[in-house]
Amino acid sequence: MKQQTKLAQKQESVAEQQTQSAKEFPNSDELLRFDAAQTAVPPEIARRLQKSAVRLPPPPSRTWWKNLIGG
Repeated sequence: MKQQTKLAQKQESVAEQQTQSAKEFPNSDELLRFDAAQTAVPPEIARRLQKSAVRLPPPPSRTWWKNLIGG
């Protein structure tokens, strides 16, 4: 009898998790943001990204009047 109750509790737990995981997003960007927040980046990949980012040249500076005009 105890095994049946444990099985029933486990099935209920799985059903609850499945209903909680159903989520709709207004667009694909929101889906990607949500997924990125839930997914941990492996340490080795984080180190490689950091090394790559250091080697990138800085963005070209713009004068204040180009920023004002938008050109």
